[in-house]
Amino acid sequence: MTTSKNCISRLALVSIALLGAFLLPQAASAQDNQSTGGSFVDNFARLDTGRWYVSDGWNNGPHQNCTWSKKQVSIEDGMLQLQFIQSKAGERNYACGEIQTTKRYGYGTYEARYRTATGPGLNSAFFTYIGPADKKPHDEIDFEVLGKNSGQVQVNQYISAKGGNEKLAPVAGGADQGFNDYAFVWEKDRLRYYVNGKLVQDVTDPSKIPTNAQKIFFSLWGTDTLSGWMGKFAYGGEPATMQIKRVAFTAAGEKCLFPESITCKID
Repeated sequence: MTTSKNCISRLALVSIALLGAFLLPQAASAQDNQSTGGSFVDNFARLDTGRWYVSDGWNNGPHQNCTWSKKQVSIEDGMLQLQFIQSKAGERNYACGEIQTTKRYGYGTYEARYRTATGPGLNSAFFTYIGPADKKPHDEIDFEVLGKNSGQVQVNQYISAKGGNEKLAPVAGGADQGFNDYAFVWEKDRLRYYVNGKLVQDVTDPSKIPTNAQKIFFSLWGTDTLSGWMGKFAYGGEPATMQIKRVAFTAAGEKCLFPESITCKID
């Protein structure tokens, strides 16, 4: 892998104006098949370092109150564990965990089964992203559970750094109380989001659908400044944990990879 600056994940909620200053002057291009990975299912029996890069040693900006740390990423009980813990790391007094794929992925179905962390001011996220560090415009597709209300998940997408497509969808019983299935089906002219097999958002406006192949991320982070969005941060005294049982990508046009896959159930 290259240095951390070239592996850095998205700058969540940094102003579009600032992001625009760093975007390269290139149009959003069609997906580059040479840079995209193929279909896979990962049940996290181990951390495949050929597939996953662990973020370590930096933060995404002043809104983030923790430093990415490889110590907060582990495989336990057959699951990926991302932790948020009070521990001095870099410029922050808290350490948190994130992984991202080494390859980019294009049109297809993205699925994950996970339980989110508990605590106001925390963000448990499953998303795809590409941006200036990869010499591409900022494109992104999100599932984010905000600790102030674990009974819902926010879906959203960015196209060339333009967001504003947020929608909140209910998660029955609470996203932090059990494992739930989150999926999106990304096509050139349609983007569908699902929670536990139920369609919660259907985007058909091409101007609101990303076009660039992206990396897959899981992250758990906190904030002291975005309280209106994520809730007022309050550390509970014990590490907060996001647990991921499975993630899968099924390329467009391919058959479903496992019986529970949403690609087995939808057109």
